[in-house]
Amino acid sequence: MAVTAKTKDVSVSYKKLNPILDKIRGMDVEQALNILRFVPSPWAREVSKVVKSAVANAENNFMIDSEDLKITEIYSGVGPTIKRFRARARGRAARVLRRSSNITVVVDKE
Repeated sequence: MAVTAKTKDVSVSYKKLNPILDKIRGMDVEQALNILRFVPSPWAREVSKVVKSAVANAENNFMIDSEDLKITEIYSGVGPTIKRFRARARGRAARVLRRSSNITVVVDKE
């Protein structure tokens, strides 16, 4: 039984999240959380929160032991983009796009 957890509007581009997600894709949950603890990116904490949420969903909703879980799918998608303007030379404005992303984690028994 596949169990999912999602988070929305994480204030980082999905392109910055993909290298972190590639490191833990297909791993056991305990091993993935250990790796995320030592990744130097500040966004690894957000990814670990979603993984822990998926484990908690599996334990509480389906009575699956957390030691048996493996990350089958993990991906990030494009979230809403906040559009801002920055002042430039000669009275002009430049557009600043603050991108966000959505993270989805799917765990299942081994």
